[in-house]
Amino acid sequence: MRVVTFAGAHACGKTAVIMKAVQNLKEQGIHAAVMKLDCISSEDDKIYERAGIPTVKYLSGNTCPDHFFVQSIEQAYAWARERGADMLVTESAGLCGRCSPHIRDIPAVCVIDCLSGISAPFKIGPMLWYADYVVITKGDLVSPTEREIFLYNVKKANRKARVFFVNGLNGQGIYKLDQILQTTGEIQAITDKYLRFTMPAAVCTYCAGQTKVGGNDAVTRIKAGMLEE
Repeated sequence: MRVVTFAGAHACGKTAVIMKAVQNLKEQGIHAAVMKLDCISSEDDKIYERAGIPTVKYLSGNTCPDHFFVQSIEQAYAWARERGADMLVTESAGLCGRCSPHIRDIPAVCVIDCLSGISAPFKIGPMLWYADYVVITKGDLVSPTEREIFLYNVKKANRKARVFFVNGLNGQGIYKLDQILQTTGEIQAITDKYLRFTMPAAVCTYCAGQTKVGGNDAVTRIKAGMLEE
């Protein structure tokens, strides 16, 4: 099954972009399921379900959502395979950007909107720095000059990523992203893969720098004094 991670700040248009991309993929015979992750509450899963897209929702509560993502991705992967999906698309909670739910060897997409300010690309961090693809939304709501400066700053923050302007409302520009997603390679399992960047603030094994996905109860290990890399 193919897996793609989407990350971005709150209200940047992640859900709209994913919706358009998944609907277009379905027309090409690729059926995707979505893992929706949020902190307190979310109604986005209902939006996906109304569009006929299989969706599983996770709420992290008082746990860091990116930590919660790492501890839940195996379960979501198994769920998507049971549903017969060709692709699992994960949508992270919108946060400050210090963390990053991107996984090595799995395509990573960062969504960022022009209304966040022209200096926003330098404030986001690993979520943007380590993305393979950057989707810029709401470009129609700023002037052409602002749009070009914003694009320049995005490319300066991440010189390797491919960058696209996408209108989340009408889907303009989404075909470029879909062409890439269609060629994404399959993976046999997500267990034992590694994050692209470490977690912050040492309060558990992930915070202390562990990046290995799966097979670990971080809280139990901390209580037992068994820190691992």
